[in-house]
Amino acid sequence: MNEFSKYVGLDVHKATIAVSIADGAGGEPYFHSEISNTSIAIAKLMTQLAKGGAKLSVCYEAGCCGYVIYRQLTKLGHFCQVIAPSLIPKKSGDRVKTDRRDSLSLARLLRAGEIGGIWVPDGMQEALRDLTRAREDMKDLQRQSKQQLLGFLLRHGVDGFTGKTNWTQAHFRWFETVKFDQPAQQLVFQEYVDVIKAGTKRVQGLDEHIERTAQASKVWPIIEALMALRGISLLAAAIIMAEIGDLSRFAGAPQLMAYLGLVPSESSSGANRRRGGITKTGNAHVRRVLVEAAWTYRHPARKTRTLQRRAEKTPDAVQEIAWKAQQRLCSRYWTLDARGKLKVQACTAVARELAGFIWAIGQAVPSPAHDVSA
Repeated sequence: MNEFSKYVGLDVHKATIAVSIADGAGGEPYFHSEISNTSIAIAKLMTQLAKGGAKLSVCYEAGCCGYVIYRQLTKLGHFCQVIAPSLIPKKSGDRVKTDRRDSLSLARLLRAGEIGGIWVPDGMQEALRDLTRAREDMKDLQRQSKQQLLGFLLRHGVDGFTGKTNWTQAHFRWFETVKFDQPAQQLVFQEYVDVIKAGTKRVQGLDEHIERTAQASKVWPIIEALMALRGISLLAAAIIMAEIGDLSRFAGAPQLMAYLGLVPSESSSGANRRRGGITKTGNAHVRRVLVEAAWTYRHPARKTRTLQRRAEKTPDAVQEIAWKAQQRLCSRYWTLDARGKLKVQACTAVARELAGFIWAIGQAVPSPAHDVSA
């Protein structure tokens, strides 16, 4: 017997929502209506569907509209799930896609229990996630601006910088000596330089906001604990917690590794066993951070001054896990290197095991209860 009276599938778009219903008692799902995507229209629909004390289970696909509908329905007292589009079963021969059919499919699969909801961050964690992703966007723009400036200088044969590294203070001082014959070109050059300087200030400002927001959030104890791991700075720890959220929702370390797409892909049939590269499913932001952190384990295990100062702020159990991680992962890297593995492959394997130690720290410092009302 189904727990809910009605299973509601919503195909959400910017302006409209297609609504389909599957009765808990059975029968074919049916298309109910198409409503405008406003809080008033959604509240009116839920009131209508819940008449007579009907218990509703609602779902919709994750997308550009975020978690606004989820939070509204949760506050109204209805059970709601946000579904990952990649996890929705689809028939290979189905070549017709409409809003009506999508909502009917969601209602049918929801009633059958064949789809499950993703983790939804609360308000503070979503704000931290927005900050870290905005910083990534600013870094991309900054990198693009630097490439454009270097391309401009190369196109005009300007190459007099004798320093070892670009984008240092000495490099910007050299920019002040660059002159072009045409005033228009000098103007273009200066605009490129100013854009890069402005981008640097924006990134620095976002770094400060991320630090303040992280310290004010309820996941700060876990962020601080993760910083005891080698290669995990405050920014990296903030990204991990903003993207993953409650680490206790993973039953074990392998589940977290699979969630981050760090496990090998496999295509086996009968006696044939074939494994490929990592699946690269799940959260790409955290996967990138972990792979970058994995490169630090090329060096011998040691407690540097910076790591020691971070570790002193954490419980003894966390310090023990962090030191064990260093010993294990440094050894793991050089073992794989000795077998002839490419350095990028060795670092990917280290990143996978680093995810396991992150899960272990999540158990040593339990995540606070998830507040869906935030």
